[in-house]
Amino acid sequence: MNRVPSLGLGTWQNTDTERCAESVRTALEAGYRHVDTAQYYGNEAAVGRGIAAADVDREDVLVATKLHPEQSGLAREQVVEGVEDSLDRLGLDTIDLCYVHWPVGNYDAAETLAAFDELRDRGRIAHVGVSNFDTALLEEAMDVLDAPLVAHQAETHPLLAQDDLIEHAQANDYYHVAYSPLARGEVFDSPVLTDIAEARDVTPAQVSLAWLLSKENVCVVPKATSERHIADNRAALDLTLTADEIARIDAIEREERLVERDGAPWQD
Repeated sequence: MNRVPSLGLGTWQNTDTERCAESVRTALEAGYRHVDTAQYYGNEAAVGRGIAAADVDREDVLVATKLHPEQSGLAREQVVEGVEDSLDRLGLDTIDLCYVHWPVGNYDAAETLAAFDELRDRGRIAHVGVSNFDTALLEEAMDVLDAPLVAHQAETHPLLAQDDLIEHAQANDYYHVAYSPLARGEVFDSPVLTDIAEARDVTPAQVSLAWLLSKENVCVVPKATSERHIADNRAALDLTLTADEIARIDAIEREERLVERDGAPWQD
């Protein structure tokens, strides 16, 4: 698979083993073809079980995970071992898209990304991604990597539009993957989104996802566990916002970052 499907299933906080596996199976059988997990989430094994249980061909599914600076570490040998551990937990031969989760701790562009290149050459990962970078770190990563940078994952929603990061992705032909695309539920309190949703007889969540999906090179990975929420999020693929609706959301004057950690690039 050479592209990142526009809608993925996010699995952050989905730590109940049975519920997690069932939600992954449900999403895949409902048409999702992109599943996003991470070492930090503590659910790679359950995600793997859900993939195995789904009546969907493995080669049709993009499975993404992330290496954490504290859990596996990001030194060269730690990256190699961390990927092997994730493969074991997922029950897979190859990780389709593997991210550096945060550029902190012992992250070193030359050393860390050389290990990603090595693992790609060995077929243990198919594509390289990074997460929570800024444009300077993205430029550095692209300079260091032999492999193409396929995706950058960052918190992105109507209250944190990330225009600079999206424009960088578009200019450099990689995917911007929006995590927390529903602003952890805060989109339901946005007057602009609720007004558009009421007028279109849809949900604010669907409006938020459709707004993101209207942008070139942008994918979304909303988390969901129930069959209803999985289906509701997928319905955003069928919602096309008007130019006026998109402009109204673009004009929201808030910058609310919901995900923070010490050493994040935007704290410098």
